[in-house]
Amino acid sequence: MDSRRRIAWCLTGAGHWLEESLDLALARKDVDFFLSRAAEEVLRMYSLEGRLRGHSVFRDRMASSPLSGRFAQQVYEALIVAPATSNSVAKFALGISDSLVSTFFAQAGKSEVPIAVLPTDMEASMTSRDPAGRSVLVRPRPIDLQAVERLSSMDGVTVLRSPRDLARWLGEDLP
Repeated sequence: MDSRRRIAWCLTGAGHWLEESLDLALARKDVDFFLSRAAEEVLRMYSLEGRLRGHSVFRDRMASSPLSGRFAQQVYEALIVAPATSNSVAKFALGISDSLVSTFFAQAGKSEVPIAVLPTDMEASMTSRDPAGRSVLVRPRPIDLQAVERLSSMDGVTVLRSPRDLARWLGEDLP
């Protein structure tokens, strides 16, 4: 790893906006990828796992998530969770840190590292693509939308509404 501060980019088990998020992350040279167990499965389902070859990739293998200490050490200038499942967003909103991604969220917040989250559940009804490329209608539950709203009110957290917003955040808020 070079001496410049880097971006910690967490992938969760979300397929919605996965390819667009990967495109944005892979366009940068300062990203370390952190994969939840579900992210590993979903990357395979969408045939995208090969795109991470040659990049710095860490997997959710340890219960204590020792890599989260890098936030206090100021290794990372930002944490991005994109795309974020409703499960991850709910954990963030409730302060639960029982996995690599939710522990990273907690530690980044405690270290005052800016956090950007791109939740998959942003509207009462939306169209997504399944692994075969077919369009599917998705209707998030009210509780999922409430968790996004709660997350939006947290200090240091930017909730993004689309990959376009994520691209703007990367360009405007990071060097």
